[in-house]
Amino acid sequence: MRWFGFGFNAFGQICVQEILDTDEKRDAIEEVKVSSPTELKSHVDKSGCCFKTGQIRASWSRRASLHLDGDRCVHLAGFGSSADESCRACVAESRGCTDAHVSESHLSVAFPDRIEHWDLQRKDKTPSWTMEINTHSESSAAAAVKLPLVPGGYIASKPPFFRSLSPLLQAKSLTLGGEHAVLLTAAGAVYTWGQGSHGQLGHGGLLSEEEPRIVEALWGMPMSSVAAGGWHSVCISDGGDLYVWGWNESGQLGLPSRGLRKASQQRSGQQAGELCQDVGTSGEELHQGEKHEEVFISIQAFPALLDVTPSCELRAVGCGSRHTAAVTTTGDLYTWGWGEYGQLGHQTLNSLDEPQRVEFFRVEQLHVVGVECGHWNTFAAVVQRGSTCT
Repeated sequence: MRWFGFGFNAFGQICVQEILDTDEKRDAIEEVKVSSPTELKSHVDKSGCCFKTGQIRASWSRRASLHLDGDRCVHLAGFGSSADESCRACVAESRGCTDAHVSESHLSVAFPDRIEHWDLQRKDKTPSWTMEINTHSESSAAAAVKLPLVPGGYIASKPPFFRSLSPLLQAKSLTLGGEHAVLLTAAGAVYTWGQGSHGQLGHGGLLSEEEPRIVEALWGMPMSSVAAGGWHSVCISDGGDLYVWGWNESGQLGLPSRGLRKASQQRSGQQAGELCQDVGTSGEELHQGEKHEEVFISIQAFPALLDVTPSCELRAVGCGSRHTAAVTTTGDLYTWGWGEYGQLGHQTLNSLDEPQRVEFFRVEQLHVVGVECGHWNTFAAVVQRGSTCT
């Protein structure tokens, strides 16, 4: 399996920048925005062994690559990865891990018998928090859940880092947004809590919730996966349908966004102005009907069904700060939302409020099998089309 990345690259999260002289500063600026999918380099240890990346975890300035073949370990790229000794210490101490989760300041690593939480800004080589796992208890087995879930609770990105969860929830997976959390239970129910000012909790209002509350609009429809962005949330049903809710200012829900349509309307107005010179009609009159008919959505406080593509179902989804990416069962990647740093992968810096297929992977005969989003970038796992690897 190979990984490709695109979007925000100011700290070398996608590809390392090597500046030799001042004449290349312009190239460095361009490399901050990687708009075309770029394959991530494999990591080689001192013995010359090449590690294949099994999973990617990303924050705003860092990328954690989890290698699951051979001597399992975590490799950090991005802010501090080349100069900060504490980062290299965490990688060295991650050998034998089963999962990892990275934030702006901390790296959490799961082992078969324990969870370690590392402060990336500290210089010492000891974890800031450790939890032992009872390997004889089925409910607390490390392999049963994925970070940031841990036995009895989850690891948050801000203090207090460990937060408890009721065992009655039977959590299957959990994802953290900018100020909220989304939990998927073993039965397929979705719970949300945290800040709700942008409708990201899906309860129909803008109020916050201190405790997990079930998303009633999804009751009776089992979900298979969930994802959370800065101020929006999404989930995939067992039938492969996508539901979205929260903030849509940048089109991250795939619903009509006033901000994104404004520029296109201005361009259309200019073209209509040129046309009306021949017919004697004002551009405003030509588009007055459209303005009354078109409806824009800034906040979607209830889950809404989004038809990404009518031809196939979805298998995976990821959320960035203000963009969304979804993988179909046929191996295509669709992205939409904020694209200022090229995080949509369409080889432009344009934003979109409609799902659009990333043509690069189809042209290269690559089958997308997974996706992970950083705040301002996107990482896609691929195999060659026709491969049986999933």
